[in-house]
Amino acid sequence: MMNRFFSFNNVILVLGMILFSTSTSQAFPTQDSSLRESRSQFMGRQGTISLEDEETSPLPELPKIDRDLHLRKSRDGFLNSGSRRQQRSLNQVTSVSELQDISPTEWAYEALRGLVERYGCIVGYPDRTFRGNRALSRYEFAAGLNACMNTIERLIQENVAVLREDIEKLKRLAQEFEQELIALKARVDNLESRVAFLEDHQFSTTTVLTGEFVVGLTGIASGDRNGGTEEINNVNNFGYRGRLELNTTFDGNDLLYVRLATGTVPAYSDITGTFEGELGFSQPDDSDLAVELIIYEFDLAENVRMFVEPVGGAFDDFVPTVNFLDGDGAAGAITAFGSRNPLYYMGEGPGIGFQGRLFEVFEWSGGYLATDAQNPGLGAGLFNGPYGLIGQFAYEPSDNFKVAFTYVHGYNNLDSGTGTRRSNFQTFIEEEFEDFEAAVNTVNNSYGGEFTWRVWDRFVLGGWAGFTTTRTLGAIDIGPDDDVIQRGQLDIWNWAVTLAFPDAFKEGDTGAIIVGMEPWVSNANINLPDDLTRTDQDSSFHIEAIYEYPLNDNIAITPGIIIITEPDFDDRNDALVIGTIRTTFTF
Repeated sequence: MMNRFFSFNNVILVLGMILFSTSTSQAFPTQDSSLRESRSQFMGRQGTISLEDEETSPLPELPKIDRDLHLRKSRDGFLNSGSRRQQRSLNQVTSVSELQDISPTEWAYEALRGLVERYGCIVGYPDRTFRGNRALSRYEFAAGLNACMNTIERLIQENVAVLREDIEKLKRLAQEFEQELIALKARVDNLESRVAFLEDHQFSTTTVLTGEFVVGLTGIASGDRNGGTEEINNVNNFGYRGRLELNTTFDGNDLLYVRLATGTVPAYSDITGTFEGELGFSQPDDSDLAVELIIYEFDLAENVRMFVEPVGGAFDDFVPTVNFLDGDGAAGAITAFGSRNPLYYMGEGPGIGFQGRLFEVFEWSGGYLATDAQNPGLGAGLFNGPYGLIGQFAYEPSDNFKVAFTYVHGYNNLDSGTGTRRSNFQTFIEEEFEDFEAAVNTVNNSYGGEFTWRVWDRFVLGGWAGFTTTRTLGAIDIGPDDDVIQRGQLDIWNWAVTLAFPDAFKEGDTGAIIVGMEPWVSNANINLPDDLTRTDQDSSFHIEAIYEYPLNDNIAITPGIIIITEPDFDDRNDALVIGTIRTTFTF
């Protein structure tokens, strides 16, 4: 009988390879990776035998399965994603009675009971059935048998005692499944040739290609500008933002991220006369494709991650924005302001960043970005041109609550692209006095606080507040008819409260309301010409409502509305109303 058992080793091993492929229409049971009983527990049992015992019945030596091959194929996308999800859903069974369709009157019941409950090496399906009476049940059972043989073989190699009756049981089961194992050999040969072909034609062994396309139907329903003297055109636009992402890892812990992007979604600030209500997925590139971002991140030390960004860096690449609705325009909020505290926009370009944790509940992050780091000209470069420096410290006692405090220092990086024209003071001066090519240099210090709190599973409360104090450097020449604008100081504020309702009507959907005030100048001592006020005089509120509905794992539709009362903090302007239907495709 033992000789006959030897003859099935290679065939049994073939079945192990089937377990890790997607060529079959079902997911087979897999081997548990941990041992259910310690060596001392086995040695202390009555009626067990050890390798030191001369009467031990040894288990035949089996060839080793290349499990690393399966892992490599899975990471590289060889295996069908649906099958991988199905395999991950398998649950460990600890009692044979949980395998509902195996009757105690069947001969296999006793064999299963001893193997599952003693060694924990057979896996059932999520519905707690073994499905032993179906067409492939004998193959599935054989797969579990092979897993238990591997487990017991490992125990013997480690000098762990094994019951003699279990070894005899394995012999009998191997004989019973002889024909099934032989029948699978031809299928395995075909599978090996298919895998070899895929390995020869794969995209890359280290890189995964992902993508994201946002298609937006947007329109302005109403609104005024320039103190109510000019009605904003009621326009509708249909545009897109596309991103192709190359995710490369060289050792499994690092990541080289390269993003190519283009789009046609317009920037509404040119039409509305204010940066309030700017869309988060705006990409006015006229479909010109370019490399938008390159990041290489790796573990610098234990609990310290380093980010190197030679192209297109932003603070939110390495500093968490602490907002449940921040989906970078593709998910969550539909506006730039609704996505995150505007302080995170006050820095861009090449640079470095860091992120780490302390005592498990504290998180720190920070970095330095230089807008013109690639420019060798005067007043540019990595340290002589515009730059932004950020530091953030967060407290996260649980997955449901997080609060952070943020500091940003910058030179000529004041403009956030949100809020009033005055709060984006550098752009404001350039546009108001473009005939004289006026420009202003600024130094700013910003302070912010953010929090998110998952009150219960279907309600997340969040918000932030930000304050920026800015000094202008040097006088601003605005032409021969006006005095130069002397240096001065501006104070800029912003705040928001977010209400998110995940899984509101369907698993994966999100409803949300965002209410706040985009950045505005509350105080200034700069002597602007008489026809220009120094500060934003009135109060303007940002009101945003969205509902994100997933059609499937790869497509989501988000209708939303944006209301800006008294646009640009001018009560002479009628409310600005913007509507959008955003569709996001990911792959």
